[in-house]
Amino acid sequence: MPQWHLRTRRTSYVLSTTPDASGAVSDYWGPALADGEDPEPWSEPDRFVGYAADADAQPLEYASDGQRHTAFSELLVDRGDARTGARWELHGTPQWNSGPQGDELELAFRDETGTLELYLGYRSSREHDVIRRWIRVANRGSGTVTLPRAFSAAWNAPVGQHVRVDYLAGSWAREFQQRSTEVHWGTFSIGSRQGVTGMSFSPVVGVSALPDDDDVATRSGTHVYGVALDWSGSWRLQVESAAVGSHARVSTGVDDDVTTITLLPGEEFRTPDSLGVHAAGMTELPSRWHEFQRGLARERGPRTQPVVYNSWMATTFDVDIAQQLELARRAAAIGVETFVLDDGWFRGRTSDRAGLGDWQPDPAKFPRGLSELADGVEALGMRFGLWVEPECVNPDSDLFRAHPDWVYRAEGRPLLTIRNQYVLDLGREEVALWVMATLRELLSSAPIGYLKWDMNRPVTDGGRPGDPHGREWSVQHTRNYYRVMDMLRAEFPDVVVEACASGGARIDNAVLQRSDVVWTSDQVGPRDRLVIQHGFLSAYPSWTMSSWVAEDDGHRDREAASLGYRFAVAMCGVLGIGLDLSRTSDEDLDECRRRITAYRGIRDIILAGHVRTHGDPRRGLYSVEYSTDSRTVLFVFDRDRDRTRDRDAARVYPAGLRARTRYSVLDGYGRATGTRITAEEAVVRGVAVAFTWAPDADILILDAN
Repeated sequence: MPQWHLRTRRTSYVLSTTPDASGAVSDYWGPALADGEDPEPWSEPDRFVGYAADADAQPLEYASDGQRHTAFSELLVDRGDARTGARWELHGTPQWNSGPQGDELELAFRDETGTLELYLGYRSSREHDVIRRWIRVANRGSGTVTLPRAFSAAWNAPVGQHVRVDYLAGSWAREFQQRSTEVHWGTFSIGSRQGVTGMSFSPVVGVSALPDDDDVATRSGTHVYGVALDWSGSWRLQVESAAVGSHARVSTGVDDDVTTITLLPGEEFRTPDSLGVHAAGMTELPSRWHEFQRGLARERGPRTQPVVYNSWMATTFDVDIAQQLELARRAAAIGVETFVLDDGWFRGRTSDRAGLGDWQPDPAKFPRGLSELADGVEALGMRFGLWVEPECVNPDSDLFRAHPDWVYRAEGRPLLTIRNQYVLDLGREEVALWVMATLRELLSSAPIGYLKWDMNRPVTDGGRPGDPHGREWSVQHTRNYYRVMDMLRAEFPDVVVEACASGGARIDNAVLQRSDVVWTSDQVGPRDRLVIQHGFLSAYPSWTMSSWVAEDDGHRDREAASLGYRFAVAMCGVLGIGLDLSRTSDEDLDECRRRITAYRGIRDIILAGHVRTHGDPRRGLYSVEYSTDSRTVLFVFDRDRDRTRDRDAARVYPAGLRARTRYSVLDGYGRATGTRITAEEAVVRGVAVAFTWAPDADILILDAN
């Protein structure tokens, strides 16, 4: 039987066809195999399958109904008249390309009617350990075919039948909370029906074995398998552990609850990519994702990750030219690099009830347009940025009055507002063209170097009555969102794009590829924010993680925190300032200036370093470590509420130091402390934390000598 071996930087992924060439099966996924060490192709199990067909027990790379009969299938096919499912046969010559950069494979199958084709796609890279997978379905017949489910891939993780699933869950202002569950002969499912990635769950999981004496899980050691969906619309991901076989099956793709794909004669559908990665343990998994994500970033540094001041918390909707220029002068004085004017700048926008969609400067607030403010900001040595929400519209706006048919609606149902706004049907060509034209005009009207793109509500009543593809609204909306974002990158390459959706409701690898930073959460309370950032860094990288210093104590954990603590939290990613600088004392302004200067001195390590977290941000001593070959930066946070612990005994244990190397310990401002320590000493004895940065937080810099 044909077999294909995809190699990554450290791992191997091997698959072959089934004995009857009706599909493909997983043969191996794990640490790299030596040349010539290809495993035996999968064969029929030597134990009783039971009350099921053989295909229901095989570790199929992808399955459809008609191929499987009692087990879950990633593809559902409906030709009408109760003609459902498909049975496949390998068709043509597999397309295999292997080179020094990586491998690519496409397998083609044709169904029993000869009119439906299924293509399984794979791509690996020698630069990282992530494998991309996708499928294509083509209708070569004369009738319409619908796909009630068209997932991207099935991943067979060889972890046995008793598994642990690690995932990220949350809600508004509480995103990226780390959670885990056990699955033992059952199914665990997460997803989004919101038209965006969503806050309830992130499209990424980690799957590992739990001990079980009568299961192969006891032999799988510390192997962990990460699976993600490269998608920013509605989606679903499920982990299934069956009573037959030795794999946990992770299936993922566009949401199958509110999405139906229609293939008219001659049409084809390509799924979003699914991503899979193997790591030697849960502590290693984040670094494997970060390694892959480095290839998504166009740049990591001051140009694309500047220190930002955002005026929202100082002025909300009540903005005018004089007030913003004064805030800009204060921001420039403390070392800010980009000044962002948030909501409230456009026509009719005095609250969230009106104006959204009318993207021209309000003449009452900016009588000479945005150029006066933008030029003033540039004269202060900063770039000028602007907030937009181009996918939404207020009922009280000229745009909605002119185009009421442009919003999502269900025939015969009253329109539903959330946050006093509707969502534009971005899947419609005329809407996508209008959004692109509007952004082109806006970005050409003034020297705008930063764009914060927001999306403050989910889609409700998604669909397009009368359109045969109307049930694909989430797919079409998301692809046109990518189209607009790609236009911004191509036509305005000097504009930094910050992706936001009421905080972290649209964060995934596809967004990271098209933006420079992401707004992780609307939660700016430092202690709540630290928990959010801890979860975020388990799947996404520091150089995209925008975070603000603000006065707000938070929504849940409101224990008082020093200004230094607030800075340390925000400095763990891309530093932003959300303080009302018009009310900030001269003493605090000077402190802000000194701390921003300190951040700029270590920014390259934070954006480029290997990230590790130590401890629990909700209790005790917690630290975030960033390490390169020559330098390590440690942010330390003290959650000892009763302060009874001996502060002189506080120590951290960095894991990223270079062996047999001596380090000088500096404080957060880069000043020598007089302490020198070897990597081996740091692992055994730890590094003392003096809390010179703030009474409740510290920053240590370890320089290799």
